[in-house]
Amino acid sequence: MSAQFAVVFPGQGSQAVGMLDAWGDHPEVRRTLEEASAALGEDMAALIHAGPKEQLDLTTNTQPVMLTAGIACWRAFVAETGAVPVAAAGHSLGEYTALVAAGALSLADALPLVRFRAQAMQEAVPVGAGAMYAILGLDGQAVREGCAKAAAETGEAIEAVNFNDPKQTVIAGSKAGAEKAAEILKAMGAKRALPLAVSAPFHSSLMKPAAERLKDRLATVQFQAAAFPVVNNIDVAVTESADALRDALYRQAFGPVRWVEVVQALKARGVNHLIEAGPGKVLTGMAKRIDAELQAACVFDPASLTEARALLGG
Repeated sequence: MSAQFAVVFPGQGSQAVGMLDAWGDHPEVRRTLEEASAALGEDMAALIHAGPKEQLDLTTNTQPVMLTAGIACWRAFVAETGAVPVAAAGHSLGEYTALVAAGALSLADALPLVRFRAQAMQEAVPVGAGAMYAILGLDGQAVREGCAKAAAETGEAIEAVNFNDPKQTVIAGSKAGAEKAAEILKAMGAKRALPLAVSAPFHSSLMKPAAERLKDRLATVQFQAAAFPVVNNIDVAVTESADALRDALYRQAFGPVRWVEVVQALKARGVNHLIEAGPGKVLTGMAKRIDAELQAACVFDPASLTEARALLGG
C-alpha cells in the first residue's frame, strides 16, 4: 500500500448496542471478544450485542467496551489488508487502545486497567457535581481565556480539556464553574455551549484523586516495546520507556487531550491518511476539520473496511 497512514482510536461516546454485529463470526473479532471476556470475567460479547444501553453507557463498562471494539476492528483490518501504520494515536481512552494495537500493552492487562481507571474517575467527583460542555465556534485559546475568567469570578474549577478541532473545545470542571464558563464563552462569541451527557468532569484537575489511584495501578502493569510510535495526548510526544508511558497515562487522566496537535504531529511524521478503527466516525470528522489535506476513513464493519482499503490504494 502506497499511502502513509496512522491508525487512530476513539474514546467514550461512540458506543452502541450491537456495534460489532455486522462482523458476524469474523475470526479476529471473535478472538478479541473471547480475550476480553476472559480478562474481565464476564461475557463481553453479550454486553456489546444486547446491552442494555444503560449498562453499555456506564463508564465502567464503556471504557473496556470501547477498547475491545477498537482492537477487534483493528485486528480485522490488519488480517484483511496486512497494512502497517506509520504511527498511532487515540483520543482519551483511545490512547490505551493505541498502545494495545502497537503491542506496548497487552489486551489482557489493558482491560482491567481501563475498568479501574473508569471506576476511579467516577468515584473522584460525585455524580452531578461536575459537568462538561462542548464549546463550538471559538478557538482553543479563547476558550482557555473564558475558563480562566470563570474560574476567577467563581473560585470554581473549570478548564479547557479536549481540543478536538480548531473550532470545538470541550470544557470540564465543577457544575457551577462550567455553567459560568458557558455563559462567558457565549458572550465571547461561541456559537453553542452544549452540555455533555457524562458522569464526571473528565481530564480536569478534579480528576487528580483518580489519577493518583491510577498511578499506583499503572506501577503494576507491564509495558513492552511498541511495534510503531504512539503519539500521546498529554505531551503530543512519543514515549518509549515503561516509566514514561506510565507517567503520560497518569497525567492524561487530569490533563487535556490535545487532539488538534496530535493530528498535526502525525502529519509531521509523513502521515497522509488516517484510519479510525472502532465504532463511529468522530475522529474522521475531526481530522477533516483539522487538516483538509488528510484523507480519513473509518473501519467499524466489513463494508467500511473495504472502503478504507480502497482509500489506501489496496
